[in-house]
Amino acid sequence: MIKITCICLGVRNMENAIKFYRDKLGFQTDEKDDCPDVVFFNTPGAKFELYPLPLLAEDISEDNPPELSSGFSGITLAYNVQNKKDVNRIIELAREAGAKIVKEPQDVFWGGYHSYFKDLDGYYWEVVWGPNFKFDENGLLVF
Repeated sequence: MIKITCICLGVRNMENAIKFYRDKLGFQTDEKDDCPDVVFFNTPGAKFELYPLPLLAEDISEDNPPELSSGFSGITLAYNVQNKKDVNRIIELAREAGAKIVKEPQDVFWGGYHSYFKDLDGYYWEVVWGPNFKFDENGLLVF
């Protein structure tokens, strides 16, 4: 197993999540409905999916679904940018979309620059630039 093909977030309110990601942050999808059963966004390298949280838990196990809770689960999503100024731009876009900025843009001990926001369902996103980040022709981060 050497790749991630899709990242699925269970969301509590599909309509609000669609508006946040598609309409305000600009994630690309062919989905026009504001409250579909599931939605997939096109991103370089992997699909990004939104699915109703209770149904996702039930899909994992009908007999013993995972407990639905809120709070930090130990997972963050990262949006790596090619220019330091893009961190500020993306954070302002997230703020205007209704995200909670939990860490304002700032320098990082390793020489980069980053910030964190929390989306409408409490998922944490890091927006980060690094002086040694390189990207391929598809916009994917290369180490």
